[in-house]
Amino acid sequence: MPFNIGLSGLNAAQADLQTTGNNVSNSGTTGFKRSRAEFGDVFAQSFGGISQTAIGSGTRLQAVTQQFSQGRTEFTENGLDLAINGEGFFVLNDQGSTAYTRAGEFQVNRDGFLVNNQGQQLRGYPPQDANTADPNFNTGQLEDIRLQTGAAPPNATTDIEALVNLRSDAEVLGEEFALNDPESYNFSTSLTVYDSLGTSRDASIYFVKGDEDLKWTAHVGVDGEVYDPPYTLTFDGSGALDAVQRDPPEVTVAFDNGANPLEFEIDFGGTTQYGGDFAVNDLNQNGFASGRLTGVDIDDSGVVFARFTNGQSTVLGQVAMASFTNPQGLEQLGNNNWAETFAAGEPVFAAPGTGNLGSIQSGALEASNVDIAQELVNLITAQRNFQANAQTISAADQVTQTIINIR
Repeated sequence: MPFNIGLSGLNAAQADLQTTGNNVSNSGTTGFKRSRAEFGDVFAQSFGGISQTAIGSGTRLQAVTQQFSQGRTEFTENGLDLAINGEGFFVLNDQGSTAYTRAGEFQVNRDGFLVNNQGQQLRGYPPQDANTADPNFNTGQLEDIRLQTGAAPPNATTDIEALVNLRSDAEVLGEEFALNDPESYNFSTSLTVYDSLGTSRDASIYFVKGDEDLKWTAHVGVDGEVYDPPYTLTFDGSGALDAVQRDPPEVTVAFDNGANPLEFEIDFGGTTQYGGDFAVNDLNQNGFASGRLTGVDIDDSGVVFARFTNGQSTVLGQVAMASFTNPQGLEQLGNNNWAETFAAGEPVFAAPGTGNLGSIQSGALEASNVDIAQELVNLITAQRNFQANAQTISAADQVTQTIINIR
């Protein structure tokens, strides 16, 4: 019996040494969670025995449990590196199976999917409308996140906003308006608009003082041609815009490059007629040309944006995260991956930062939570335990040898 007790202690100390050694070897592994060897005593008692005088039978390894404490955040220069600040796991598509990880070292494969070093694809929620400021994601559907690597489509101009001040003391011109005759209009301003193919066009707005003090006409020209009828702007006695009249209310421009006819409206809201100089306070439009992909951004809520050379961005999806009731019950798969088990509970999928899930830090990685100083102390303790149990076996051997030598 003393030999078995000492042997169980040797096995326990060896398991402790191996667990600590594994922690040390993974101190530089991204997203690694340190393990702890947990032991229980072995106590056997026969029916009717006296527990007060019974002696235990040694120890045994009960479990090696992982400690899911937060690792420190290390910042990188790669925008596709993701770190989780708080609870939760990234969801991976492993050739049809689902795996979970805390390691956020992602890159783009040849097909445009976000993958880790094992080629497992990062999963997320697709946007319902990628071209809106608030795309709203389909949180009931998990898909592999894929980057748009082609050119972003252009957008034809449909609205122009013009906020100007027209001098109240401008003179009334007696000449009929002509685009190429500066003497036929009082003021002008210009901007760039875009047709349905993304071709830039030069647009100009010409202001002509009317015969009445509080009325102006605004003519529109695109690529050197004027498109009538003009707008009639009427102001009140305080210089504020009172009414805008035009029939029809849209400007329609046709081109010879195959693009759809360009139709846009001009919003003169906020235009004034004050005594100051002519001034353009705001002039913008909503069209843009096609663009090439320049980069990808991921915010702390996991929303993935593609940025293009035309200054636009497109929402590609939102990173999904999973939480478990008992993370220590997850099955380790290696390569920083875990699989769900009955002991871990059913996974709950949600967006980062919702519920008990942590947020995402782009351009950073979560380091291993191994504390080298603590592990070195554990190594010393486990080594001492091993030596002490070896001494137990040695002492038992000497006692047994002494009994054998009795004559």
